[in-house]
Amino acid sequence: MIVFEKPGKDNTAKVAEIALSEAKKRGIRYIVVASTTGGTAEYFKSQSEVKIVIVRSSFGLNGQTPNINRMSQEKYDELTACGMRVVTAAHALSAAERSLSTTFKGIYPLEIIAGALRMFGQGTKVCVETATMACDNGAVPSGELIIAVGGTGGGADTAIILQPVNSNRIMDTKISEILCKPSML
Repeated sequence: MIVFEKPGKDNTAKVAEIALSEAKKRGIRYIVVASTTGGTAEYFKSQSEVKIVIVRSSFGLNGQTPNINRMSQEKYDELTACGMRVVTAAHALSAAERSLSTTFKGIYPLEIIAGALRMFGQGTKVCVETATMACDNGAVPSGELIIAVGGTGGGADTAIILQPVNSNRIMDTKISEILCKPSML
């Protein structure tokens, strides 16, 4: 496992290199990439051996105008024209549940799962979440070994190998290996 000195987008190029190399070496067919605006997706455009699934956020995320997505239509069209599949979905580990916790000032089961995954870093939580979202959209087969790429506040700093499942069985998700992540210290 490679441990980066600090989290963030400065690690994105290296994470993409690691994910693509490991997918090819191990015969993994899918890489799921968290990319809200499409910036991180750019690092995966030039290859064709692995199926790239980009997971972007839902419309109206974080109180935005309800009909606006942070990834422009032009970027969406560009990525799909390159053969990437772009999934748009509500966050599997928050979404409607966050509305309840904000309104009623409590903590709910999905937030506990998210919090436990953040102990390994925000990127690890994002990897599990986006892989689940990709399964829910039929973009990757539930239970297949894939690589997921996520990050902390923009860009990528984490890549993991896992077997994701649909959100209705999220506790059956199996994390096989952490390829890279930032130090938490």
